[in-house]
Amino acid sequence: MAKVKTNAMRILDTQKVPYEILTYDANDGKIDGVAVAGKIGRNPAQVYKTLVAVGASKNLYVFVIPVEDELDMKKAAKEAGEKSVEMLPVKDIQKFTGYIRGGCSPIGMKKNYPTYLDASAEGMDRIIVSAGKIGFQVELEPDQLINAADGKYAELTK
Repeated sequence: MAKVKTNAMRILDTQKVPYEILTYDANDGKIDGVAVAGKIGRNPAQVYKTLVAVGASKNLYVFVIPVEDELDMKKAAKEAGEKSVEMLPVKDIQKFTGYIRGGCSPIGMKKNYPTYLDASAEGMDRIIVSAGKIGFQVELEPDQLINAADGKYAELTK
């Protein structure tokens, strides 16, 4: 199999960010975060999902939260400085991010959207996020993710 390099990995390489590639078999169709955590043999608390939301202003925002948690829309809106936010429809994810559902990385989207990493990651040694392709994850330090995605920590979950 040819070595896969996603846009997210290329950006991390360019920024000289150390990361580990983790792969899993997605042929069974189970690509939700908890299933992925099991497939890569990691604690779900260490695995984060990337959610894209649209604000009342029509601006897009990226929220990265633990796979077992739920995004608190009021907290997300407050962090984004919006009156409200709602999830971007799945049909629009690729158009705006360049990624597909289940393979959306907070690094390397088509545009540099404001990105927020849940405060639960602060102080953790390493977290795992999508590498930008189904079947591939990257493990890195949370502060490195913040730097690579030009993001910030925020209280985002219920």
